[in-house]
Parts: sequence; structure tokens; C-alpha cells
Amino acid sequence: MDTTEIPAEPSMPYALAALGVLFASICFGFVPLFSRGLTDQGLAPYAIAFYRYILAAMLLLPVTLRYLSQWREILWGMGAGAVMGMGWIGYVSALETVPASTVGVLYMTYPVFTVLIAWVLFREGPTRRSLLASTLIILAAAIAGGPASVPAEQLPTLLLSLAAPFGFGFGICVLVHRLSRLPPLARISSVSLGSVIGLAPLILTSNMAEVLPSGRQQWMLIAGIGLVTALIPQLIYTICSPIIGTTRTAVIGSVELPTMFAIGFFAFQEAITASQAIGCVLILTAIAVTQSRSTRTVTTVIARAAKR
Repeated sequence: MDTTEIPAEPSMPYALAALGVLFASICFGFVPLFSRGLTDQGLAPYAIAFYRYILAAMLLLPVTLRYLSQWREILWGMGAGAVMGMGWIGYVSALETVPASTVGVLYMTYPVFTVLIAWVLFREGPTRRSLLASTLIILAAAIAGGPASVPAEQLPTLLLSLAAPFGFGFGICVLVHRLSRLPPLARISSVSLGSVIGLAPLILTSNMAEVLPSGRQQWMLIAGIGLVTALIPQLIYTICSPIIGTTRTAVIGSVELPTMFAIGFFAFQEAITASQAIGCVLILTAIAVTQSRSTRTVTTVIARAAKR
């Protein structure tokens, strides 16, 4: 019998949790700054994905071991991590040759995957607001990253990159529906460990020159991608996302796209087109659409069930 205590009330104010998800998502938007620097220096995309998660997995391994009694939740976290890690390979691969803004637009379809996965696997029916927000995000992706603006030779790479938003959408659903009983550090630990284990076979069977950093600059970039885009924002994200719920977590997280646009513009001198700007406006509109307090969240559902 599972005797794990279910919290009856949110652990922090709703507004603070929403700000936490917002901050973490901005940090996630800095991924292109580090990943492109590493691929330009010869590291394979799957190696970059591996290094992004390895720091959290190593530092937090004792936390996973401490909570082995909750092995079902741990396995769910590891499974989500493996899916996210493998999907992230397509994202990093696309960033090698495609503008960060274009890749970002496709990556921002993950709220749509989140809504669909939550509906199919966890029976969390979409609200009218979530459907409207998802429609706006799809429209933004079609305008900013449609076939008319992408060379034909890049289309297969972009299609492969959709594995990343699928993986992240799945991870959000698992985090909210299966890992809320685990402490935040245990959630991060299990997800990061799953990513590392999922990517390990690729690392072990690769040419060492493609997976081992060769100098100080590469090590600095690896430290940055592990801390700035993974460990620190993941901790904030895992604390805050169960409080605001699956749909709002996904859509507020869409602020990652404007961040990626800014990185592309300032770091890589990528021009922002009118269609990309329209896409950003639509995504920010989708964020605003979900700001009604009446929307059902996982935390409120758990609280009401505990009081019955």
C-alpha cells in the first residue's frame, strides 16, 4: 500500500510559481548559445545532450538512491528523461545548420504535444483556453517556420527536430501527473539519470574525438550548458510546474522562443524577419490566453481530493 503523503495545499504562491517557470524557461532559451559553440568545435549532438544532463545526474544520484522505495515514480522519471534526451539530439542537430529562431519556432510546438499527451495518456481533457492557445502556437509555427521560408534540404532536419518538443511535452506530463509526490531534487535526479542512461550507448560506441572535450573553452561551454540551461532552471521548474498545472506550464514556457530569437540576433547575427516577429507575438498572446485563475491545475485537483 502506498502511504506517501499527498500535500493538501500548494507549497508557494501561484504567482511566484508562474514567475519561476518563466525564469526557468528563459534559461532554457540559452541552449543555442552553448550548443552551437560546442558543435562548431566538433562535438557530436548526442554528446552535447549527454553533457547537458550528466552534471545533474552525478550530483543528485544520492537523492535517487534515497528514494528508491518510490521506485514507480523513479522509473517514470527515468523513462521521461530517456525520451527527452533522445529527442534533444534532433534539436541540437538542427541548430548546427538552421537558424536558432527557426528551430525555436518548431520547438515551441511542445505545448501542443503536452496537451495531446496529457489528454491521451493521463485523461486530462483540454480546456477551451488550452485549445485556443495551442491553435495560436501552431499558427505561429506555420508563419515563422513554414516550408516557404525553409530550404528544401533543411526540411528533413527540421522534421527530426520535432522529436525534441514531443519529448519535452511528454516530460512535462510525467512531471505533473507522476512525479509530484517526489521531492524536487528527486525529480530532477531521476529525469537526468534517465537521459544519461538513454544516451550512454551512443557515447560508448562513438569516436572519442566526437565526444570528449579537447580544451578549456569546450569545458567552459559544457559547464554553462549543464548549469545555466539544465541543473539550476530544472530545479526551479520542477518545484513550480506542479503548482500551476500542465497546460500553463507548457504555454508560459513558450517564452523560451523570444529568448532564442534574442540569442540568434545578438550572438549569431541572425536577422529577425517579419514572419518570425509575428510568430513571437502570437506565442505571447497564447501565454496571455491562459492567465485565468479558474483553469484547473493538478495541484487544485489533488487538494480537493485530499479534502473529500
